[in-house]
Amino acid sequence: MSLLLDFVDVTDPSFGIAVLCIAFNPLFWNLVARWEYRTRSLTRLFRSPYLACYCLGAVIVFLNFLRSHCFTEAMKSQPKLKALDSLLVHYTSVALMSVGIVFVTSSFLALGFIGTFLGDYFGILMEAKVTSFPFNVLDNPMYWGSTTIYLGWSVMHASPAGLILTAVVALCYTIALRYEGPFTEEIYRQKAAKSK
Repeated sequence: MSLLLDFVDVTDPSFGIAVLCIAFNPLFWNLVARWEYRTRSLTRLFRSPYLACYCLGAVIVFLNFLRSHCFTEAMKSQPKLKALDSLLVHYTSVALMSVGIVFVTSSFLALGFIGTFLGDYFGILMEAKVTSFPFNVLDNPMYWGSTTIYLGWSVMHASPAGLILTAVVALCYTIALRYEGPFTEEIYRQKAAKSK
């Protein structure tokens, strides 16, 4: 990691903005989803838990596009690592992004829009926990697929800054999962208790 830091200007504004966007996204959706779970304010505002969830989902998608844009701009403003600038590394980056895309897309298809974008916090619960691919291969495949896409994107651009930002993505997702996982489990535990 210290070798990478020799190639990264952490004082560059675009790098700082990228770090803020990366950290903000999971913080935002977790805070808003928990607020909704406790108050049902978005459901009341939109007069439907489905419409409220779709609107939050649209905001999350927008924020993810913004995060990716800031990530890319931060990489473009930093030096490249010549050791990563080869055809073999390029093919490796394509393979990493392909694996990430498979995990993200298959997660979305297994969960649907509502399941992907925190429908359970809106009271829209799935009948059962999804255990089919990719959930039978990896816990939280959407988060780790997204991280793998960023890793591939960073390697493709031979970007030490991108590699460090990918580590920030992984760290933020790890922290988010410490809160999300138990909270979601509790929502479904309560559902099971009510149905008995």
